[in-house]
Amino acid sequence: MIDAAALRAWCHDRPGVTEERPFGPQTTVFKVEGKLFALSALESEPPLKLSLKCEPELAEALRRDYEAVIPGYHLNKRHWNTVVLDGSLPDGMVLDMLEDSYDLVVSALPRATRERLGWSPG
Repeated sequence: MIDAAALRAWCHDRPGVTEERPFGPQTTVFKVEGKLFALSALESEPPLKLSLKCEPELAEALRRDYEAVIPGYHLNKRHWNTVVLDGSLPDGMVLDMLEDSYDLVVSALPRATRERLGWSPG
């Protein structure tokens, strides 16, 4: 099961990622080039909850199919899901959702920024 250390390591392994706490000491925000792609209260009691950006149609399908995926907490429910890391979802699936969130944000950045990050679609 993915824990806070694994989540933090995955995020920091991506180009352009910073870790901030703009909403106070409890909520860790991961940004790429200043744009939010993941947030979580990493020091909270288990199960850890992770909010991620998602394409609207996929967000709805994930919520419908998995109890551990709920509308984004205090976020635009159309574009954000909160994933409860209680072990009910395979780690690979959670990491895919995290990568999709990162990719959605990077894909909207200017081409020169995407190239500097070494990002390409797919």
